[in-house]
This record gives sequence, structure tokens and C-alpha cells, in this order.
Amino acid sequence: MRKLLNSELNRLNIEQFKETTKTPIIVVLDNLRSCNNIGSVFRTSDALLIEAVYLCGITATPPNKEIHKTALDAENTVEWRYFEKTEDAVVDLRNQGYKIISIEQVEGSIPLSDYAPSKNEKLALIFGNEVKGVAQQIVDNSDCCIEIPQYGTKHSFNVSVSTGIVLWDLFNKLKGK
Repeated sequence: MRKLLNSELNRLNIEQFKETTKTPIIVVLDNLRSCNNIGSVFRTSDALLIEAVYLCGITATPPNKEIHKTALDAENTVEWRYFEKTEDAVVDLRNQGYKIISIEQVEGSIPLSDYAPSKNEKLALIFGNEVKGVAQQIVDNSDCCIEIPQYGTKHSFNVSVSTGIVLWDLFNKLKGK
């Protein structure tokens, strides 16, 4: 096996990325405090052609050198919007026809492996603060909650890891893979 060169990866340029059909998912970051996590979410969102990232509350916004450090320019390809209150982002998304899904451990949550989105369903996935998770008010206003099953001694993944796991799973389910 030979490692591929960057020139062999058939990567889109920024114009091609902006023009291509996106995965009907918007990622909502509910009061994230780490710019490294925010940048990682942008990078994962770029890789999976995610429609947009909504940054809410204390979540930092581009341009920001700490976001750029992990995003590697994905903050310039993936569309993003800022909302002072996550609640306003949820209302905006619901009005656009998105299903509101919090990624959180709650009573009655659906294991990620069991969640089956409809083929043309538009999803808004809410990921919460590194310590407090998704705010209860946002959970209360969600259509459902998805949980990533975990089996060790810890009860959470890093938020950027959770985002990667959930986006990869739902990307494949929406694409019929």
C-alpha cells in the first residue's frame, strides 16, 4: 500500500464545496467553551458536507485563531450563524422544518444505533457544553434525544468526539449506506 498524496485525494476547492449538495444536517453548539472543540466540529462538518453550524451563547465565532488551529480553514467553508440564545436557534430551525434532536443522556433517549432518520429528513443536532451538556430548556424543546451508548467508567465523550460519532452515523444512514 502507498499513502496517497494530497493531490490524489480529489478534494473540493472552496467554490466547489459551496456549490455541492449538502447533508441535511445543521449542528447546533449550545454554549461550548473550548475553541479547539469548536474548530474540530467545523472540520468534521466540512468532511461530511454538513449544511451549517450554529454557534450559540458563549460559543466563540470565527475569525478566531484558536478555532482556526483545529478547523484548518473549515470555518471558511462551512456556513455558520451566531445566536445569542440557543432557544432562538431552535425556533429558527423548527420554522425551517428541521427535526430538533439533542444529543444527551436523558430518560427515554434513543440509542444512536437505533435511530433511523427518514430519507429526506432535515436534522438539527444540538451538542452541549463540555461540563453541563445540553441545557434542560433545550432538551424540553427537542423532538427527541439521541444517546451514544457507553460501557466504561466515564459517562461522556468529549463534545467534538460525540459530534464526529453522531455525524458519521447519521451521514451514513441518510446516504443509505
